Amino acid sequence: MQIHFIGIGGIGVSALAEYYLEKENKISGSDLVSSEITQVLKKKGAKIFIGQHKTENITKDIDLMIHSPAVRFDNPELKQAKKLKIKTQSYPRALGELTKKYFTIAVSGTHGKSTTTAMLGLLLTRVGFDPTVIVGTKVREFNGSNCRVGKSKYLVIEACEHEESFLNYWPKIIIVTNIEKEHLDYYKNFNNVLKGFKKFVSHLPDDGVLVINKSHKNTPVFLKKIENLKLKIKNYSLKQKEAGEIKKIMKVPGEHNISNALAVLTVARILKIPDKISLDSLSKYKGTWRRFEVNQTKWNGKNITIVNDYAHHPTEIKATLAASREKFPEKKIWAIFQPHQYQRTFYLFKDFVDVLVKAPTDKIIIIDIYDVAGRENTALKKKISSLKLVEKLKTKAGTKKEFLYLATIKETIDYLKKNLKGDEVVVIMGAGDIYRLANYLTN
Repeated sequence: MQIHFIGIGGIGVSALAEYYLEKENKISGSDLVSSEITQVLKKKGAKIFIGQHKTENITKDIDLMIHSPAVRFDNPELKQAKKLKIKTQSYPRALGELTKKYFTIAVSGTHGKSTTTAMLGLLLTRVGFDPTVIVGTKVREFNGSNCRVGKSKYLVIEACEHEESFLNYWPKIIIVTNIEKEHLDYYKNFNNVLKGFKKFVSHLPDDGVLVINKSHKNTPVFLKKIENLKLKIKNYSLKQKEAGEIKKIMKVPGEHNISNALAVLTVARILKIPDKISLDSLSKYKGTWRRFEVNQTKWNGKNITIVNDYAHHPTEIKATLAASREKFPEKKIWAIFQPHQYQRTFYLFKDFVDVLVKAPTDKIIIIDIYDVAGRENTALKKKISSLKLVEKLKTKAGTKKEFLYLATIKETIDYLKKNLKGDEVVVIMGAGDIYRLANYLTN
């Protein structure tokens, strides 16, 4: 089969492209910019088009087109596919078709999806379950890929709640790590977020299992919301005795990672995997790309520690900075944050302020908001900015903490060159292109 992907460089779409490459399909794809991901897919045999999407990229011999959810209806490649009567599917819908063919374990929640998916995928791989894993980050043990193609009936996926994408999936086991206010540009309010998760867990079959974090503050609210559903529920909690044991053996810091590991342990028990084997696997977990990724480096003649993290929601930022202080209790910590999307920054403004004011850091630098193409509300761009966020933080914190606004990555590099003394921990956070700063400092 010949399959074309629009937005093939995306972290989700690229995983599906790799899956179909491994299944010996002919793959082509387009994206606006080249990246490590598109270059890897090209080396593996995919035909990649970089730059503006063009009708000539779409030929009659294409059997299926899969596109990123961010692709608009007026996209020339999508329009051409429909003109040629080529079957088209969004990424969530295409992944949803796969979930029906496997024993699918879906990891959902506002935070912790990628880490929990990677932990579980690695555990099942180590115990010989030979799973297929599709995850929203790159995993070293999967040869630096975001996809592992196994030969068994098991499929482990990351199930994102954005625009209710997860309603395309039909798993046998669902993990819910936590539920919080997020994607309010779509959901509008928290009650609608809860309704979305309720619809998702209703996809479980009669013999399916919901694995849920009992420790999270919003879990009781959600459980009350779903009490009319006949579900088999397995709870995990930071209060259970295994939490202490996991804390001793884990290589990645933070209470949130103990919680993620407990979710994995719970699923392993459902699958009859002995605790001894599960705990051994969890003790070997070293993290994934941009999930508290630590690098010691010598930059500009000074020894510094870089923590590269995907945190872009207030709760994630709080967890990342708490883990940083836990791991480096005596070091000076500088946090550099790139807010992701104007709408998220607007809707969660107060939460960002509360978290950043209380952060256990010595300095916080905030750069301009990352503009997400096709997903922004133009009117909000006039109401919100990183400068306004910094001004609010300065007003609230007074002289207790240093907050600094720097517009670009280049300005940030110039500032670091002049002001880093050596031995600092620099925590780089955000879901946009801020990873380029981490790459620059470490390479």
